[in-house]
Amino acid sequence: MSLVEEYEEGEYGRAPKRLKTAEVEEGEELEEGEDSDSESAGLLGDVENVGAEKKALWTTTKYGPARRDSGEDSHRIAQSPVVHVRGLCEAVVEADLVEALEKFGPICYVMMMPFKRQALVEFEMVESADKCVACGSSEAVYIAGQQAFFNYSTSKRITRPTNSDNPNSGNKVLLLSIQNPLYPITTDVLYTVCNPIGSVMRIVIFKRNGIQAMVEFESIECAQKAKAALNGADIYAGCCTLKIEYARPTRLNVIRNDNESWDYTKPYLVRRDVSERGKGRQAILGEHPSSYGDNGYGSHCPLLPLPGNSRYKLSSHDIPEVVAYPLPQSSSYNNHGSSSVAMVSGLHPTKMNCTRIFNLFCLYGNIEKVKFMKSVPGTALVEMGDEYAVDRAITHLNSIKVFGKRLNVCVSKQHAVIPSQVFELEDGSSSYKDFAMTRNNRFTSQGQASKNIIQPPSCVLHYYNVPPCISEDQLLRLCSEHDVPGFTKFKMFDAKPSSKTISGLLEFDSKTHAVEVLTVLNHYQIRIPNGSNPYTLKLCFSTSSHL
Repeated sequence: MSLVEEYEEGEYGRAPKRLKTAEVEEGEELEEGEDSDSESAGLLGDVENVGAEKKALWTTTKYGPARRDSGEDSHRIAQSPVVHVRGLCEAVVEADLVEALEKFGPICYVMMMPFKRQALVEFEMVESADKCVACGSSEAVYIAGQQAFFNYSTSKRITRPTNSDNPNSGNKVLLLSIQNPLYPITTDVLYTVCNPIGSVMRIVIFKRNGIQAMVEFESIECAQKAKAALNGADIYAGCCTLKIEYARPTRLNVIRNDNESWDYTKPYLVRRDVSERGKGRQAILGEHPSSYGDNGYGSHCPLLPLPGNSRYKLSSHDIPEVVAYPLPQSSSYNNHGSSSVAMVSGLHPTKMNCTRIFNLFCLYGNIEKVKFMKSVPGTALVEMGDEYAVDRAITHLNSIKVFGKRLNVCVSKQHAVIPSQVFELEDGSSSYKDFAMTRNNRFTSQGQASKNIIQPPSCVLHYYNVPPCISEDQLLRLCSEHDVPGFTKFKMFDAKPSSKTISGLLEFDSKTHAVEVLTVLNHYQIRIPNGSNPYTLKLCFSTSSHL
């Protein structure tokens, strides 16, 4: 068993199993595209608490705003000093929750759920939790600029990462969840980020539910400083955001030094896949990558100053005023055996084809070729522009639901897609298609790539390149004609009088509905009367969570 498999099964394999057996009572609806067996591995500090939250009755999910405002159902859960918070934006950290909720009373502990946009907040007194839940039922409460929803937790106390009753206690091993990983995350990168704050002993990176890592520091004090300084910060400007929790293990076991794991106390450990030309790292503290410009994603990013507010910044003797985060070199990253080919399984046999796979995956990188595997029904190989595009696709598309089936996206052992054993799919289309020359690829140049905002699937789609004569009713009819869910809210952006196209937002009932509409209608050719050329409808996931 490999090192990464050992941590995934030993540390993270147990949590999903517990969550999978938790019954979801009537009144609770899981967010579309996510269910109990896809819970974030970042919820290690309190797996039992998270399992219990499945029993919460959320008036905002099933009954709609009218029932939410009345607060009729909140009494069905016993009062507790622990409040379960939902509807958070991705950028939220503990400090945002404390800042927004401390008006209800003193807060003694906060536990984030990074990939679920949820959190648990433990107040010192039940009365404070009462005020929080009551206020959230009667009026909008905003956290970091986005409305959040509240209910009592079925837990009376959040389990701390250690056995101590001291809320400030911790562990010298931190769990880092990296959100919006536009660039690859390696041991080199994390060491460069963390070591200036406290001495790093070991690092393990794994990619099960997004990209996560465990970092072991020399002492609990170093880990506490790192958590305070880096939680919520971006490794690179506008992306690779760190969400940090205390991990469950107190020591990491590293058996090899490479891009996914490293023991800085044992430089003699064998490194995998060191090329014959000696491209592997020769020293623990030297030759960190410094450029990413050759890969088509821009020049080296500038030094990133820590924000002036006290959230990330420690005293001057604890951390330097400016921390440099170098971008990884491709040669260093390639050593761990990455591939520019993704393997996608769980595809619907009649509703998915090569074009629809392209429509979905092109949001995260150029698509070269798509091929369905004849020997493995419901599985396809997707060759993308580079391994970084594959990483982005895995991070954002793995475990989402499309046409009632859950996708599994992983790195393929193949390094290219070969057009062999071409056959006809059930919808009559070919099992292989080459997209290398299509104009619908969105990362063909540095300028074009910079316009793309890498977003996870959401219930709001951004549409653009639509002729001005198209109305809301015509777009609804288009959805109906292609047997996909219609949108519930529509917004058109103001366009310049000289503009030849319009754009706007479409909100759907769920994330799954939005994904299905994008999969089917992205790049649909809209023809207008007396028009010479069709308009190509373009869709992508919006940064807005609601209209």
